[in-house]
Amino acid sequence: MSEERPPVDRDPAAPLPDRPLISTPTHLSGPEFRRAERQRLARQPGLGLAGLLLVVPVAALLAFGGGGTADSVALFAPLVTFALPAVAMVAFWWEDWPGSRLHPGWSGLLNTALIAAVAIVLAIVGQVIVGHLDVVGIFDPNPGPGHAALFPASLPLAGGAFVAMLELTLVCEGWPLRRLTRFAAGSAALVASWGAAIVLYFVAVDFRAPPGSGLTSESGPVPGEELGAVLVLIGAWQVWFFVVWRGWPFRGLRHRWARLLAGNVVVIGGALPTYALIHGPGGVSPAVLNAAAGCFVAAGLTIGMLFEGIFRRRTHPVPERLATLLCTLILAAALYASLTAYADTLDWTRPTSQEWVGHAALNAIGVSIILHVAIGRRWPFGDNTSPDGEDAAQES
Repeated sequence: MSEERPPVDRDPAAPLPDRPLISTPTHLSGPEFRRAERQRLARQPGLGLAGLLLVVPVAALLAFGGGGTADSVALFAPLVTFALPAVAMVAFWWEDWPGSRLHPGWSGLLNTALIAAVAIVLAIVGQVIVGHLDVVGIFDPNPGPGHAALFPASLPLAGGAFVAMLELTLVCEGWPLRRLTRFAAGSAALVASWGAAIVLYFVAVDFRAPPGSGLTSESGPVPGEELGAVLVLIGAWQVWFFVVWRGWPFRGLRHRWARLLAGNVVVIGGALPTYALIHGPGGVSPAVLNAAAGCFVAAGLTIGMLFEGIFRRRTHPVPERLATLLCTLILAAALYASLTAYADTLDWTRPTSQEWVGHAALNAIGVSIILHVAIGRRWPFGDNTSPDGEDAAQES
């Protein structure tokens, strides 16, 4: 373990870089960042294996810690999904502020507590949109008649906010909000992503509220379960190109408009036909699609973040991208097979086994990796803060 360096105090009023470092070509990044990156990559795969010591217990807590598998889905799936836009705001826009004022261990705890508080606020807002304010419906996995339960009614809304946040942050490079200060840009991105999610929910979602549920019916053209599967597929394409492949091939385009246009066309234009083909002619249900895409997201975050650059020092850049994608697909298949095999040994009514698989992969494993790498700055295993302030929040 390397010696821990003092914290780097991010100035929330300082401007952001022109585009996210995750999709910035190496030759355009600063020499200090390139030096820190070489040092970090030289420690793989040990750095990623050490990170599993923290990732696995947190993932297990989210997958099982709500009173069993079914109750964990009903309790944690909405809360974690509501938290994800705040995770992206702190990691990519605020660059770990306000935790950056502290040493990495305390930094991760402070930022995680902040994210949890924001998640509860957003869950309350989401509950009002899908029904009415009801604290029991937020924190009780089995709230009973008359209580507005978050699961599953709020998932299309919460998922839409996170997908919109990633689309704005990574695919659109934060444009034009990156012209603002860190704090203002991140806050505006959170508001904008939620605005897009609310519009999508009221325009698209078809939801029939059970009698006495305390929820509000919507009469859009797309059932909520199907919209949720489409959103997770969009997230899978975002992770593929902007985490596993770190913005390639779009990052090499010189003009911003060309990068943004190409990225959005490929990500959204790839996810929608994928759903149409697999769900239509393939006959795969939205729940299975949601679970399988969630496993791909979890695998992509594992290879692209936790074990970032594991192939970079060993192969040519083109085989490296093929190797990372192949490993992501193999890991995704293994996750789906193992989680499904375990879920099939249990008795399910509501939620279903596939809903638990999706939650265990996307929410439990995925958010645990993001919290460790992007929020916790790989504490206590990494040399988490370089002299010029480039940390894991930017690396991820």
